[in-house]
Amino acid sequence: MIAWVVVFSIAKGLKLDKHGFEIKPYSLTYKNPNVQQILTRILNRTQRGIRIFSNVSVILGFVMMGAAFWYLASNLSNFFVKPESFSEMTVLIPGVTIQSSANIAYFLLSVPIVLVIHEGAHGIVATLEKIRIKTGGFAVFIALFAGFVEPDEEEFAKAKKISRLRVIGAGATSNVLFSFIIAGLLIFNPSFALIMPDPIRSMMYHEPLGVPIVSVTEGSGAEKAGLLKNDIITAINGNHITLPQDFAKIKLKPGDTVTVSIIRDGKILQIPVVTTPSEKDPKIGMLGILRAALPSYQPVVPYYINWSPEVFMFLLWLWMLSFFIGIFNMLPLPILDGGKFIHTIIEKKVSEKVLKGAMVSVYAVTFVLFGLNIALSAVKSGFITI
Repeated sequence: MIAWVVVFSIAKGLKLDKHGFEIKPYSLTYKNPNVQQILTRILNRTQRGIRIFSNVSVILGFVMMGAAFWYLASNLSNFFVKPESFSEMTVLIPGVTIQSSANIAYFLLSVPIVLVIHEGAHGIVATLEKIRIKTGGFAVFIALFAGFVEPDEEEFAKAKKISRLRVIGAGATSNVLFSFIIAGLLIFNPSFALIMPDPIRSMMYHEPLGVPIVSVTEGSGAEKAGLLKNDIITAINGNHITLPQDFAKIKLKPGDTVTVSIIRDGKILQIPVVTTPSEKDPKIGMLGILRAALPSYQPVVPYYINWSPEVFMFLLWLWMLSFFIGIFNMLPLPILDGGKFIHTIIEKKVSEKVLKGAMVSVYAVTFVLFGLNIALSAVKSGFITI
């Protein structure tokens, strides 16, 4: 809200309404009627590639829709059949599910890039298909961004079905392909290893070494024993530690002397640590460390990109939003491209009444499937924040 007040005040102060902006208390919208000229210049230089891309987008439209449905259905099944494999889901609402100021910054920086790529792809393919673009631009709704291109509705409706499918599928396809480019930049950073699918991770990295120490509590047994930040814990009392969740398997009591195996500067050390009572429960012993949320992986290839934490997190958000916005945007819901995609496929094959009934049924199933994933995530872990 503070950021929006600043943006609104600047827009009013600079009198941006005289330069094509529409300023309202809750939104700032910019429309450019010359967008088609810009898209035509881009198209003239890359027409062959865009034509291939537009055809691929139709195929990937079906693939992404199927992938989104499969994920939601299988995840829902896991909640009842295999609870440990259930993945919590959340809806990204700035200030509600994003509570860290740093994460809000990464989110706000990433969203415009994702939207420009998404809407730009719609516009370029529409231009390729000889569908006129009336305007294009962006809008800010307090803390939410939106990008858009507005094709001529009559020309779009009269276009061939395959042309419309190409235009609709282009946005999500561009986001997913862009996410692969970002993943290519992140894949050589060990912090990205935990997010990779197992087959890819096994090719790029050895098994995790252990879990790094982020900080050591002052006056704790860990500090007295000499444990240091960046030490990698590999075992406690002979129990292997490879993932953060392995710590839950270790039961400690106050006053116990435990042997902590660590890797420091490439050397393996065995350090005895006397546990102290936990602040939350005096009956539970603690080492006195803050562990990392990710394990430490050793790359198969000795070279890897050691991004700064800020750059890594920005790229991670850009990858995450590009990939998941692309995939889930193909879900058949009224406000998403997936709804338009399905509508375009079945229209004119059935009566208008049957079409409306079919679309309402598809929307209902999708909404229930998506809603149950969100609701059951809240049941399992409460309201999820990022």
